[in-house]
Amino acid sequence: GFTAAIIGATAGLILGVASAYYGGIFDLVVQRIVDVFIAFPLIIMALAVVAALGPGTENVIIAITIPFIPQCARVVRSSALAIPEIPYVDAARALGFSHRRIILRHMVPSFLSHIIASLTLAIPGIILSETGLSFIGLGLRAPAISWGVLLQEAQNLRSVALAPWVLTPGLAVVLAVLAFNFLGDGIRDAADPYAR
Repeated sequence: GFTAAIIGATAGLILGVASAYYGGIFDLVVQRIVDVFIAFPLIIMALAVVAALGPGTENVIIAITIPFIPQCARVVRSSALAIPEIPYVDAARALGFSHRRIILRHMVPSFLSHIIASLTLAIPGIILSETGLSFIGLGLRAPAISWGVLLQEAQNLRSVALAPWVLTPGLAVVLAVLAFNFLGDGIRDAADPYAR
């Protein structure tokens, strides 16, 4: 979950900031591609990618990361859209700073809290996607340890009747998802300048 979230957030940050900063045709093309990717639910797109690439740890990470990139790019773009018009960005341009320096030193710190909050709120979805893929047999397989792999055993009613603790990974998934949702809500509330 963390690997997919970090890779997706990094790629989404690059796409979103570039789209907001450069605007014009580049922004239009990037946003239409993002719209196409966002039109499909995360789990459906992950299923399609895993079906195309095959099961395995690397393929599951790729399958979960690809649908997350456009979501992160949309959040970053919406946060960064007004920043190029702010006077200190205009001043940096007037001083002759490079585009990279303006983006990294002046724009990204302005909305970094939004990125961290959205990243924290995305981790539960990524965890659920991986668990679902592994549960139905398209994700990680039995030698690997995953909550979805462990929950596959709970499909057998006899196993649940004889060993009810096979449902414990389901409780772990619920607790992890709730914990990350609460953490993301707390970070978003703490980072909101209008809440003060």
